[in-house]
Amino acid sequence: MTGQAGGAARHRDPDAELARRAARRIGEYLTTHPGADPVTISGELAGDDVLVVPREATVLLAQILRVLAQGESVNVTPDSAELTTQQAADFLNVSRPYLIKLLEAGEIPFRLVGTHRRVTFRDLHEYRSRDDLARRRTADDLTELTQELGLY
Repeated sequence: MTGQAGGAARHRDPDAELARRAARRIGEYLTTHPGADPVTISGELAGDDVLVVPREATVLLAQILRVLAQGESVNVTPDSAELTTQQAADFLNVSRPYLIKLLEAGEIPFRLVGTHRRVTFRDLHEYRSRDDLARRRTADDLTELTQELGLY
């Protein structure tokens, strides 16, 4: 999206606007039709063809559309995908040497392909979830201690 100075009208990306409308419509449908049943999608133009999609895929599509509506790109990575150590470090937002230390310490499982380490996306995601939880607990403990000491 681009804007102009002085409060002039903003130009909207037509694809972003389409993604925004589609995400809103899918979200409304999922809210008004709760459950685990597959979702039947009909085209906006007249026709007999419909698309039946698993509900989980429909939820994912709505999430993707919301991100696209914000002008961001989206990457879909299967849990079983194997990443290089550099890709894994980038995902965790850490340096590659730090990631190697985590792998060697057994914090994240990996396998060797020749002399190269490979890490599954699932294992990275699980590590990040564990690490986030540990950080939250530490922050909660520090907050509680601060309150007990009357420093807050």
